[in-house]
Amino acid sequence: MGEQILISLSDCLNGYHFLPTESTAKLAQISKKITAKRNSLLIEQDKIQKDIYFLASGLARVYYETPNRQITLDFVSPGGTLISMNSYVHNTPGYENIDLLEDSVVYQIDQKQLFDLYESDIAVANWGRKMAELEFIKAEQRTMSKLFNTAQERYAELLQKYPQYIQRIKLGYIASYLGVSQVTLSRIRANIHTNF
Repeated sequence: MGEQILISLSDCLNGYHFLPTESTAKLAQISKKITAKRNSLLIEQDKIQKDIYFLASGLARVYYETPNRQITLDFVSPGGTLISMNSYVHNTPGYENIDLLEDSVVYQIDQKQLFDLYESDIAVANWGRKMAELEFIKAEQRTMSKLFNTAQERYAELLQKYPQYIQRIKLGYIASYLGVSQVTLSRIRANIHTNF
């Protein structure tokens, strides 16, 4: 299953925007390090989420559930954020589920405590603005890729983005992400691997 990476809270936070040591310490004080089991559902659609998470190790999947199927929107590797943007911005229920594809370590931060820090620490407030901006850009990039790229191009993007994780993601989830059948995914994979 490959070597497990463990990302520090400081590295997760600074991946978005540099934080002074004292501001990082304040965020550490309101965070909890949690070991969570595979298939744990951290964010649930149609519910207001009171926490955000940073993935220290493991792998997560972002998906939307309809009565008939699950549609995979994205995958998250260590260092990434597990967040419902609707809950974060509007305090309303989100549309996504986020579950863990393997045993993982996450840092959990209560949003209310985080928002209180925004009021008292300008460095944390600037970090929070940058984090939200980058999360919105990621969502926009996903949308643009889905609209304008072929399934094969999107699979190549996935390989580039998650080279060390791709073998750890179920083929059904990848097919769902690409919007194709598993048979079509097999053809795409064979085509890409023969071109390398």
